Amino acid sequence: MYFIGVDLGTSSVKILVMDQEGQIISTVTKDYPLFFPKALWSEQNPQDWLEQSLLGIKEALNGLDANAVGGIGYSGQMHGLVILDEHDNVIRPAILWNDQRSVKETNYLNEEIGIEKLTELTGNIAFPGFTAPKLLWVKENEPENFKKIKKVMLPKDYLAYKMTGAFATDFADASGALYLDVANKKWSQGMLDIIGIEESVLPKLYESYENIGSLSKEVSDYLGIHHEIAVAIGSGDQACAAVGGGVVSPGCCSISLGTSGVVFVHSDTFIKDPNNGLHAFAHANGAYHLMGCMLSAAGSLKWWVEEILKSNDYNRLMDAAKEAPLDNGLYFLPYLMGERSPHNDPNARGVFWGLNLSHGQGDMTRAVIEGVSFGLRDSFEIVKSLGQEMTEIRINGGGSKNEFWCQTIANILDTKVVKLETDAGPAYGAAILAAVSAGAYPSVKVACDQLIKTTESYQPIPQLVDAYNRKYNSFSKLYPALKALFPEIE
Repeated sequence: MYFIGVDLGTSSVKILVMDQEGQIISTVTKDYPLFFPKALWSEQNPQDWLEQSLLGIKEALNGLDANAVGGIGYSGQMHGLVILDEHDNVIRPAILWNDQRSVKETNYLNEEIGIEKLTELTGNIAFPGFTAPKLLWVKENEPENFKKIKKVMLPKDYLAYKMTGAFATDFADASGALYLDVANKKWSQGMLDIIGIEESVLPKLYESYENIGSLSKEVSDYLGIHHEIAVAIGSGDQACAAVGGGVVSPGCCSISLGTSGVVFVHSDTFIKDPNNGLHAFAHANGAYHLMGCMLSAAGSLKWWVEEILKSNDYNRLMDAAKEAPLDNGLYFLPYLMGERSPHNDPNARGVFWGLNLSHGQGDMTRAVIEGVSFGLRDSFEIVKSLGQEMTEIRINGGGSKNEFWCQTIANILDTKVVKLETDAGPAYGAAILAAVSAGAYPSVKVACDQLIKTTESYQPIPQLVDAYNRKYNSFSKLYPALKALFPEIE
């Protein structure tokens, strides 16, 4: 039996077909455009998602027995706003997770409604990337569009709706909308009143592994799949990546080194950071998690290598970074798109600090790697302060392919880092959720225990741990010292 995972990313959709033993049979990636109408705005056309996803699924199944497909699961970029009218037409382009236009609305929620009230209602505070501030932005700036709203969706839920007709979402992805009462797993009426929407415009809530229905006849005929396969609503990309990495038990943490950087920690119970530096969300396995998200992780390295150095020779530059001295006095603040966790500061900007004439490409590349890793440690330190002891970090994403970066994270976080035998990310997690939905496994944990294996591991090197502790202490002083200057730059 085959299970399909669909991961709706920021720049492309990845389709993965997995068999019941967890082996990946085929993968297909389809790109679609990303639009930046104004500085710090980020939008996409949901129709592009649907068209490329259907093409990708059809291509991924080429040569396979489509009758053997037992289920499909969805993963997607979180927090995006998709709004439909009474005719199910998309009202305006989707506003994405990395869009920063809703600073005013975010400040209104945090300052006028108040952080205490927000955390009481949702367990979290407002960030410009979240969905609720985007809705308020539409209400303020596009009132005619706001009046047309009959359905509010997250990106992957739009795919599920167009493929099944089921108006659905899951608790984990909905946690990042800022209108879910996360602790009690229900829509927050208090937040809906603040935004000015009715619960009727929101989808039905499910656990990520639950079956939401069947494929529509049109989609079934196009794909050549029986329409009664299991359809798991799935979850946001980070929760799905955690499932795909087996992070479904206490003591295990995942770090994602994608465009953004994420520290993801499983928790059996709902825990929130009293200082609101981390997100307190539901998890795709039915439990909860803590999550810290940096907006520019591997994206910082991509910017440095491709935009500034005009190179694609990552291996040479990473080798040069490895040879550069650790005590070179150079630091990098990786806030190229503002920052979310733990600073929640859309005005923050990237900074090289401590440059002198002795520094070269290797030093600066090393500073980028260390700066992103220090940013991840900011969230990791909060996790530890909440009594969550991590024994192992499972690392994924494009940045994890480099051994120097993996070892650097082990040293900076003083925790063993392991790589996955199958590092297929959120699409793999979505396929696992589909398998659970279809009854191939009794639970997400059982599926992960049987399917997921690790390979290389990186142990912290004590003398480097000590050196990085000293360097991190200096890094930690830079953002507070520069915070007041960032708005002046704007």
